[in-house]
Amino acid sequence: MEVAACKRSLSRRASSSSFRLRSPSLNSVRLRRVFDIFDKNHDGMITVQEIHHALARLGLETDLCHLESTIESFINPANIGLTYDGFVALHQSLDQTFFGLDLEEEDESDLTEAFKVFDEDGDGFISAQELQAVLWKLGLPEGKEIGRVEQMICSVDQNHDGRVDFFEFKHMMQSVLVRTS
Repeated sequence: MEVAACKRSLSRRASSSSFRLRSPSLNSVRLRRVFDIFDKNHDGMITVQEIHHALARLGLETDLCHLESTIESFINPANIGLTYDGFVALHQSLDQTFFGLDLEEEDESDLTEAFKVFDEDGDGFISAQELQAVLWKLGLPEGKEIGRVEQMICSVDQNHDGRVDFFEFKHMMQSVLVRTS
């Protein structure tokens, strides 16, 4: 049933899904949503602790000192955290570093680690249920609606099997990010 729904969904939206994933204005909206999710106290800034907490909820253990040293150059000295503009600059820097035009082996390794966050059962695929669980952990409203999650899966499911494999995930990651070059 999931595969049939995916095929129907894709046939209706095939021409728009590519635009949706590559549209800089929509990526900007998505980036703003991520910022707002990380900004738990809604003060217009994301502290290193808020980022650390969000990563921990995803099961990504980070060294707080290392995270702070990575982010501190994007924080205005007069602020206690990243403003939205600083967050965008950080995102662009990470985009350039990890998702440049040529993926190096170490970048592929980073993508593999990111994929594993979503592939909770380790079967090599991201199912709608696994994506929903991660979205739920992040506190995203999509985590409550399996139908919306299935649409998200369908938007990147190139072989129409109702789940996302590593190559589809890699293609999605390369397509979604706003190029900085």
